Amino acid sequence: MKVLLRMFLVTMLFVTTQINAQEDKDPNVFLITLDGVRWQDVFTGMDTDLLNSEFTQNKDLLTRKFVGKSTEENREMVMPFFWNTIAKEGQLYGNRNKGSKVDLTNKMLFSYPGYNEILTGKADDAHIDSNDKNYNKNVTVLELANSQDEYKDKVAAFASWDVFPYIINDKRSGIPVNAGYMNAIGDTNEKEQFLNEIQEQAPVIWESVRLDVFTHHFAKEYVKKNHPKVVYISYGETDDFAHGGQFDFYMKSLHNTDALIADLWDYVQNDAFYKDNTYFIITTDHGRGDGVQEDSKWTSHGTDVKGAEHTWIAILGPNVNPVGEVGNGQLFANQITPTLAKILSLKSDDKSMSAKPINLK
Repeated sequence: MKVLLRMFLVTMLFVTTQINAQEDKDPNVFLITLDGVRWQDVFTGMDTDLLNSEFTQNKDLLTRKFVGKSTEENREMVMPFFWNTIAKEGQLYGNRNKGSKVDLTNKMLFSYPGYNEILTGKADDAHIDSNDKNYNKNVTVLELANSQDEYKDKVAAFASWDVFPYIINDKRSGIPVNAGYMNAIGDTNEKEQFLNEIQEQAPVIWESVRLDVFTHHFAKEYVKKNHPKVVYISYGETDDFAHGGQFDFYMKSLHNTDALIADLWDYVQNDAFYKDNTYFIITTDHGRGDGVQEDSKWTSHGTDVKGAEHTWIAILGPNVNPVGEVGNGQLFANQITPTLAKILSLKSDDKSMSAKPINLK
């Protein structure tokens, strides 16, 4: 009897292992956005015109932290993870100085329309023309993934901006979205309880956008506990600091967000569930002006600001050809959703997702 029981247990263990292995072979994707970060800041580093402008309060400090002897050194000082890891192991698109272009297809050139385009693969200027808290009628790639067996209840989203439950349409999609000043809920661990407590005690800089450090750690704790296969994280500080004309804080926030992404990448590469089977797709919802003139003002974006349609994309993952910084070529933000769908082998309607996926090979 004992022998039979032992054989049964061994058989069940083998079956469970096979099932887990089958589940684990389906790839994981982290889609990450940085709100309103210009391609210039990613690819050229410190903007010396803005460094010497009215928008900078402490020029000496910024110079010490982010100004080197070349463009390459400057950008590495601002975003070391991008230029020491992604540039060597992945792909970077959007350096217009080298003929690589990434553009929005929506004409609004601000956040809700930009995020809708990124997440659905299609601009919708007819219905999304404000940042108001209206539930998105369009189906995002997150919802598409959550509707399919391989990724059902394995999708989650975390954002600093409190409009994201509406953009993702959490009520219809069934995707858990922690955004704005929401606390972690459910069976919270000790760190999540601490995050809930200090989030309520921390100074509120913007009523609708919390500090990215909270978004990051709420996301990371959820990932550690639940191992979702599709994760969306939206960091938001950069855009709000820019709107406030605070170039110092904008640059330091960009540097800090690069470090948060590096922290997340380090975690997934040391977790057996994610290691060598996880993609990071990183982008922004819109560009912004490149100077101090009204029609190109750095603090602004939208239809009347030159360059606000210019964005960028970074991709890192196991089957990504490590070509680094890509030269000539044209991509659009609406290609991110079909790229993600292709990685995950999602079944989709070609009419609703007509843009071509990015060639990662």
